[in-house]
Amino acid sequence: MRKTGNPIVDLSFEFSLSIIRFSEQLEEKQKFVISKQILRSGTSIGANIWESQNAESKIDFIHKLKIAAKETEETEYWLLLCQYSENYPDTEELRVELLNIKKLLSKIISSTKASLKNKEINTLAH
Repeated sequence: MRKTGNPIVDLSFEFSLSIIRFSEQLEEKQKFVISKQILRSGTSIGANIWESQNAESKIDFIHKLKIAAKETEETEYWLLLCQYSENYPDTEELRVELLNIKKLLSKIISSTKASLKNKEINTLAH
């Protein structure tokens, strides 16, 4: 993929590609249930972030990013299950990628909320 220049979009897209590869590894090992769960939640992160780029408002933008943040939590759960289960591939690299996405999502959500709050205060002051 050509880089968009938007760090969260690029990180989440690359993570989705990593999740697809990991899911394929799981399917080769006939771990179909976990594979489908990880594929669904892991790629949903990027899909929601991508969708947020065309949000109708800042509130809609925050909402879509919060959905992505929830999907990071679910994905982390499935990756931890794999990490601590026997006969599953290592998930350490994926969990590091996911942590970077979680941190960036948190910063974007909090800064967008702060800018909304500042806008409300400035509107009330005038």
